Amino acid sequence: MSDPSSTAPQNLLAVNESLSIPRAELDVRVSRSSGAGGQHVNKTSSRVEIFWNILGSRALTEEQRSRLREKLSSRLTTEGSIRVVASDMRSQSRNRDLAEERLADLVRRALVIPRKRKPTKPTRAAKEARLDSKKRHSKKKSDRQDKRFD
Repeated sequence: MSDPSSTAPQNLLAVNESLSIPRAELDVRVSRSSGAGGQHVNKTSSRVEIFWNILGSRALTEEQRSRLREKLSSRLTTEGSIRVVASDMRSQSRNRDLAEERLADLVRRALVIPRKRKPTKPTRAAKEARLDSKKRHSKKKSDRQDKRFD
């Protein structure tokens, strides 16, 4: 018997340690892929589109929802869904895995809150080095000038 903690539930798409998207909330649509591939492209539906409605999702907290709405505003549809497409592979199942991976990565990166920058001041040595550099540059320029006073 396998350890249940070692395998992730099949009905959840893990984004990070605090968020997993229920696969029931994902709207998966398949269609024929474009591009090279010969007859295979013409007869198989290997392109996968995944839509996830962040406004109606029960997996998100209000804070996460507002952050996603702000960060992914340019990618949201009018209904509030994120759309991810994968048509890189010839296999529909591999494209589905790839699209789910892209969705999880997109959401994961949008949920990261960057650290606030602490303003710092230059050290005394850095100030002296800058002034020294300016003096050397100035001396180099002044040495090039013609200094004849006939």
